[in-house]
Amino acid sequence: MQKITKDMSFIQAIQAHPKAAEVLAKYEMGCIGCMGAAGETIEQGAIAHGVEINELIKELNNLFKDS
Repeated sequence: MQKITKDMSFIQAIQAHPKAAEVLAKYEMGCIGCMGAAGETIEQGAIAHGVEINELIKELNNLFKDS
């Protein structure tokens, strides 16, 4: 079962798993401190940064396997 979805905001993803910030940074999506972090979805950020959304979501959800 996925814990993080493409429709979540960046803040929601980080609240779901603190290491989500590390994964987002790996994809050069350091959106944590930007104004859009609370309202922009992960999918919107991925599109803006040219990141493949399904790959990103898969990696974010793999964090839960390591917990």
